[in-house]
Amino acid sequence: MRDTVLLQTTGLCSGYGGEQVLQGVDLTLNAGEIVAVIGRNGVGKSTLMRTLIGLLPTSAGSIRFGGQDVTQMGANHRALQGIGYIPQGRDVFPDLSVRENLMVGEVAGAGRPAPDYDLINRFFPILKDRARQRAGTLSGGQQQQLAIGRAMVSHPRLMLLDEPSEGIQPSIIKDISRNMRELNAQTGVAVLLVEQNLDLIVSMAQRGYVMEKGRIVATLGPDEISSRDAVRRHLTI
Repeated sequence: MRDTVLLQTTGLCSGYGGEQVLQGVDLTLNAGEIVAVIGRNGVGKSTLMRTLIGLLPTSAGSIRFGGQDVTQMGANHRALQGIGYIPQGRDVFPDLSVRENLMVGEVAGAGRPAPDYDLINRFFPILKDRARQRAGTLSGGQQQQLAIGRAMVSHPRLMLLDEPSEGIQPSIIKDISRNMRELNAQTGVAVLLVEQNLDLIVSMAQRGYVMEKGRIVATLGPDEISSRDAVRRHLTI
């Protein structure tokens, strides 16, 4: 049900050490949506993602996922609940093969259906072609596809994509956008996307939030998020 709330944060605060970065973030994402969080560098977007997956503790506020309060859950338990995380910089295991990297994703899928490697290979055929290759020898774009494929292994209900365009050539960015839209349409997986790349935002997101100084300062509906001019204004504030 795409009108069912999947993820909701209320007054979410977190940061590093004694510095509070998130200043009370309120956002909602429904099942099956693709939502972008946009803003300049340093406004707290990646901090938000790390807090949602549980790599940073919440100092105030709450996170609800699938109707359950997950605020105090660790990252491993949130993954088991169905949250997939593709971090900025991808973080593949460079000395493992592509196939072995994908198999790591099975850990987060305990108790859910068996991995559908045929589906992953259909979306990202390069992963099948390079199955025996060490992940560290892949290009940046190929590593990003591997990171997304690894998250797909566990059949997540939500995928957190943190700056997926970073260090990737434009043609691969288009491929990732198209594949994520098709994956969303076919499987119903929701996507929360943190991004600054204008082309990826307008081609992929269905609506958006604008972040500034650790707060959500504006919301963008379908018409605005698909307008290059409207999105550009928020990226250059």
